[in-house]
Amino acid sequence: EVQLEESGGGLVQSGGSLRLSCAASGFRFENSGMTWVRQAPGKGVEWLASIGSGGVNMIYADSVKGRFTISRDNAKNTAYLQLNSLKPEDTAMYYCGRVDVLERGLIPPPRHRGQGTQVTVSS
Repeated sequence: EVQLEESGGGLVQSGGSLRLSCAASGFRFENSGMTWVRQAPGKGVEWLASIGSGGVNMIYADSVKGRFTISRDNAKNTAYLQLNSLKPEDTAMYYCGRVDVLERGLIPPPRHRGQGTQVTVSS
């Protein structure tokens, strides 16, 4: 059973930074791609970034490229998302997920995502 637990969210001022973590268990983490998505109130799920199993290949949505950085530590079964230059429109619940392939816009089903961590950016 895929288990993912996000942490690191919080309240931050515009221009600030946060580092989100995603602790994984229940599957072969080192063989899986990982992704981050978010959902703002009243909006759909938005894909943000994905990283390949080896941590070498990364892809980003245009809306976050240059501001967010995805990474992973296979020894710790943990994925990360560094959020820099945050804007009020980045306010959302952030989820990590497991994916089988690296594909722009690919959103994993809820059963392959965690419960999320809230990020709130004040202006």
